[in-house]
Amino acid sequence: MSGQPYDTDFVVIGSGFGGSVSALRLAEKGYRVVVLEQGRHWPPHELPHDNWQWRRWLWRPELGWRGFFALRLLRHVVVLHGNAVGGGSITYANTLLVPPDDVWRHGSWAGLDDWARVMPAHYARASQMLGVTTNRRLAAADERLGTMARLAGVGDAWQPTRVAVFFGDDDDLSGGRDYPDPYFDGEGPPRRSCTGCGGCMVGCREGAKNTLDRNYLHLAQRRGATLHAETEVVRIVPLPHPDGGAAPDGRHGYAVHALEHRDGRRRARVWRTRAVVCAAGSLGTQALLMGARQRGDLPHLSPTLGQHVRTNAESLIGIRWPGCAEDLSRGVAIGSQIQLDAHTTIEATRYPAGSDAMALLSTVMAPGDGRLAWAAALARGLLTAPRATWRLLRPKGWARESMILLCMQTLDGTLTLRWQRPWWAPWRHVLRSHGAPLPHHIPEATAFARAAAAATGGVPMASLPQVLFHIPMTAHCLGGAVMAADATRGVCDAWQRAFGQRNLWLVDGSVIGANLGVNPSLTIAALAERAMAAVPPPSLATWDGVGTPIAAH
Repeated sequence: MSGQPYDTDFVVIGSGFGGSVSALRLAEKGYRVVVLEQGRHWPPHELPHDNWQWRRWLWRPELGWRGFFALRLLRHVVVLHGNAVGGGSITYANTLLVPPDDVWRHGSWAGLDDWARVMPAHYARASQMLGVTTNRRLAAADERLGTMARLAGVGDAWQPTRVAVFFGDDDDLSGGRDYPDPYFDGEGPPRRSCTGCGGCMVGCREGAKNTLDRNYLHLAQRRGATLHAETEVVRIVPLPHPDGGAAPDGRHGYAVHALEHRDGRRRARVWRTRAVVCAAGSLGTQALLMGARQRGDLPHLSPTLGQHVRTNAESLIGIRWPGCAEDLSRGVAIGSQIQLDAHTTIEATRYPAGSDAMALLSTVMAPGDGRLAWAAALARGLLTAPRATWRLLRPKGWARESMILLCMQTLDGTLTLRWQRPWWAPWRHVLRSHGAPLPHHIPEATAFARAAAAATGGVPMASLPQVLFHIPMTAHCLGGAVMAADATRGVCDAWQRAFGQRNLWLVDGSVIGANLGVNPSLTIAALAERAMAAVPPPSLATWDGVGTPIAAH
């Protein structure tokens, strides 16, 4: 090994909740760490004012749009996700919840550890790092959710969310105050308290949102980690033996090939590294690993790669009150929630005033299910009440007048992704979904929305993909490279080390083994804390052992 030249000890691919945690904890142990992120860095003042600024909000690089919010249309589901330094934390709704203990007893990870005993400490550590606190900016939409919960007979189940937001001192009632670093004894950046503008999901221009570039990534860089933004990893290739022999299992490290995007140009670059942490998000990790297996770069990956993909059993619906006097866009992105039943959580979600672009993905919810019922309801509205129906459908005022209901369940349901050439673009491979159709709506949540709208004078809304194509939308695609007992049931072990490869960790939502029923970001971070805690310091690392370095546990 002494003759093998390395640029770094670890390359971390992605800077979301798995990658950022990994970068800090590895740097703290004394490893040389390089973080590669395909998205750009977004200082608060450069974030878009609203989601009509598509070039700055949406991630569609083929169109020259290099924003931080992406929509991926698959046959079975529409996936919403983020691309930025800080991963999805730049555009997510900053809601960090612990799932019920029952989720650890189901799915591929069941029995791999005493999860209910070991995970609370990792959740607590991640929560402290992310500044998780109870929402203090309750607003009109949250009050309406509380009213709707009481009408549904579950008023006691309403509660403010736990969020990664800085609210300032107790007497800071309106926000907008500047503070020195309140979290890391001066090592972190200065902060400004939350004003409740509702802009979390188009990027917090106040700097109150505890995004990963303000905690884990910030501290990782202070400890020597190097971050390369706008750098797209395209290939992971095992390095050969220093004497020239093949070593496809990665025991001698990897060459990570990337394209740096600068000023409209692309430049190829390669990092030679002892180990890799793949943390590109569920879809990104699956695409990268499937491409590597298809080319023969990583031939020993589990055949289950792409299986057990989950959507967190989600549905995005809502209610609109055209012309309402209250501004429903105020507050934090997800300010409150209810536990509708043992399996179903509903959260009140919003965009800031003027960010009405999501109206293009919403429509009236029909009394029955299916396209014909929707078309009939729409036609009836246009014929009998054209002005009111137009006011409901027009984008203007949508964010001020609407409440998105993010509905999640712990009930299971999976699909499979494969790396294939589509008929419309046979020159390239893409992820394509297969399997039985997923439920395109949650009956309990749909009934809740309809009843609540009728009782409060609103109109229930559904997403266009749900109505037209019978597919759900999810902001939380999970699985595809799940942890399991062996390679016949999953892609990585309980410590998130890839089966069949050495010195390759998978640390993102792809390893999640069951639907969580709550926003998954905190669980991804907590699992990353657990996985990286097991990595020993460099002096004790055995790089050419199976799946090592790994500490005793």
